[in-house]
Amino acid sequence: MALLLTADVCDAEEARLAAGELQVLTSGFFQPYGRNRIFAGHVVTVKVLEDNVLVRRALEQSGLGRILVIDGGGSLRTALVGGNVAKLAETQGWSGIIVNGCVRDVDEINDCRIGVRALAACPVKSGKRGEGELNVVVEVAGATIRPGDFCSVDNDGILVSAFIPEMALGLNLAK
Repeated sequence: MALLLTADVCDAEEARLAAGELQVLTSGFFQPYGRNRIFAGHVVTVKVLEDNVLVRRALEQSGLGRILVIDGGGSLRTALVGGNVAKLAETQGWSGIIVNGCVRDVDEINDCRIGVRALAACPVKSGKRGEGELNVVVEVAGATIRPGDFCSVDNDGILVSAFIPEMALGLNLAK
């Protein structure tokens, strides 16, 4: 299976990278979880603070190979994604989850066939108030991320753009 690698995209899209049309999330912030270390897809966004009701609601929808980007405000006090939520994402066909916040149940997440990136692990569960916003523009790790953007993730980094890199065309990104 052909893979979409972030270094190759950056090399092929130097002009768009320089123009800011291709954004790189600041390196070093996100830790890898889940069985898939390389994943890509269109973005759905959620903006919450220490409350994962909207996260679960988003992941209950058919994923269609998309990536859920969760702007949790960088909070390290509670986990927004646990093993059950990661399994739901896998079952519903999501490609991955990026959490500007924490995860828990790391061993369970690591058994799931999805990709997850998060700031850290935290054993404390989140609140259940249902507060937050779905499908809004979020700012994460120096990048502006919009619903529908294209995201590519591998061991070198995380890329976000409003366009699908030409080298991704024809790849089955939902695997």
